[in-house]
Amino acid sequence: MKNKKLEIATLGGGCFWCIEAVFQEVKGVEKIVSGYTGGSAPGKPTYREVCSGLTGHAEVVQVTFDPEVISYHDLLVIFMTSHDPTTLNRQGADAGTQYRSVIYYHDENQKEIAALVAKEVAPYYENPIVTEISPLETFYEAEAYHQDYYRNNTTQGYCSAVITPKLAKLRKMHADKLKGVSA
Repeated sequence: MKNKKLEIATLGGGCFWCIEAVFQEVKGVEKIVSGYTGGSAPGKPTYREVCSGLTGHAEVVQVTFDPEVISYHDLLVIFMTSHDPTTLNRQGADAGTQYRSVIYYHDENQKEIAALVAKEVAPYYENPIVTEISPLETFYEAEAYHQDYYRNNTTQGYCSAVITPKLAKLRKMHADKLKGVSA
């Protein structure tokens, strides 16, 4: 058995519960951790502090994936089509800088691919892409109750109203890239 060389993508596109639920269905995704990054407040931020909008942090997910199964490019295409990358600091009813559309790159190669994907998907949107592309600094894991949120709370109002339709769109647009679906 060969050792897998896994990579990490760090992405924010509104509420981390939504992005986590999307990537849980993608082939080649090994692990997802919801958390916070991009802020300037000292110490490890809490959900309450991040939701205040005062820390500067974004809600993000760190996606650990096998690049031999799913490329970083394809992960970003899924990301850019599973939220609205044209709304500044907002996804649906979730508003504030903590819900910004952002790709935090881990190296120069990821930075270049992020810029390329933003250009590739731009023609599919009526408004300009506002997704921030920034270097990852410190990632803070969110509280335990935020991990695997959708799977643990499928019938909760936000999940059924916001996340379930997002997953239906994902399944329609990217069926060939999802677990349990043969290409």
